Amino acid sequence: MTDFHAELTDRLTRYAAIDSQSDEDATAAPSTTIQFDMLHLLQQELQDIGAAEVQLTDYGTLIATIPATAAGPSVGLLAHVDTAPQFNATGVKPRVIKGYNGGDISFPDNPSLTLSPADFPYLASKQGHDIITASGLTLLGADDKAGVAILMTAARHLLANPQIPHPKLRLAFTPDEEIGRGVDPRLPADLGVDFAYTFDGGEVGQIEYETFSADGANVKITGRSIHPGTAKGKLINALHLAAKIINTLPANQTPENTEGHEGFLHLTDLNGSAAECNLRFILRDFEREGLAAKGDLLRQTCAAIAATEAGAQIEVTIKPQYRNMRYWLETDMTPVDLARDAARSLGLEPVSNPVRGGTDGSRLTEMGVPCPNLFTGMQNVHGPLEWVSVQDMAVATEFCLALAQKAVKA
Repeated sequence: MTDFHAELTDRLTRYAAIDSQSDEDATAAPSTTIQFDMLHLLQQELQDIGAAEVQLTDYGTLIATIPATAAGPSVGLLAHVDTAPQFNATGVKPRVIKGYNGGDISFPDNPSLTLSPADFPYLASKQGHDIITASGLTLLGADDKAGVAILMTAARHLLANPQIPHPKLRLAFTPDEEIGRGVDPRLPADLGVDFAYTFDGGEVGQIEYETFSADGANVKITGRSIHPGTAKGKLINALHLAAKIINTLPANQTPENTEGHEGFLHLTDLNGSAAECNLRFILRDFEREGLAAKGDLLRQTCAAIAATEAGAQIEVTIKPQYRNMRYWLETDMTPVDLARDAARSLGLEPVSNPVRGGTDGSRLTEMGVPCPNLFTGMQNVHGPLEWVSVQDMAVATEFCLALAQKAVKA
């Protein structure tokens, strides 16, 4: 096998240091201009390694071609450049812990923080690996810059070694995946592939074809603002009504109390004042019926609380985000079976568990481009304990190359 460790380390540490958070409240595409810092860098790097048809679309997706060296279906390979808005991602300082000794990992900028194999058993299996984390005050951004680094490394290797047989490969680096807007309706046609893969998964061996179905919900509460000194019988405190809604929703349907195939209602934001406030929820379930039931539950709860206060207004808006890719992939498992064959060719046993989340592949699959999700090695994403093993990323790179070669026979 080729030694990709140095290249992957260099790429991930460089990419992770670039601030590229998305913003759910923005309406532009991409939602933040800082994502262009990643997109323009990758555009130049793709041109430098000899990729063809390098194009930055007007909806903020970077697309390029690795020309075919053998016949086969055209295959898309995707990763996203944005990092999650749920935690600080400004001023990321990646660091490499070479030859991890198997013990607790401390963080130089946050001495109270500890990454322990006792809490995260997957880390315990990585003794001797090179581990990349942030410094304790930010997330790392391996979600999904590990995927970006893997695809760029694989692309560079394929372009430098044209004797490796593979069909036409189309790379796509998307913005705004973390806020559910990574796949523009124009992308399937612009990508022009028979099927695709997102490199946006976790543990080595994961080949995922079942994700949550997802909706986003906003609850706007309008109360009545009165000077508190003369408020008796007049003031309607929107924040108090928000608290009633939160306390009325079932506690056993929150993320911290669910697992496996259980869905949830997750309050992500509460903003405003006594006069007016907004609650933002994400609704998740593996089945359409379960997702619809959670939306109905939220509406019914808000209606019940509104009925207790005649002067209040409570508006519920629910918008679709993505749907379980299984609905489409289970009718044609070709891309999943191909990925499993590629994994086994490397001595890996593929694992397919339901993903308690979603990827760009969820939207692409729904739009007609079958797109399972594949492992990168990233762990503990969206928080300060995020980490990834360089060796795991190297396995993912070899897997990507094996997948490209297996596609020749598809």
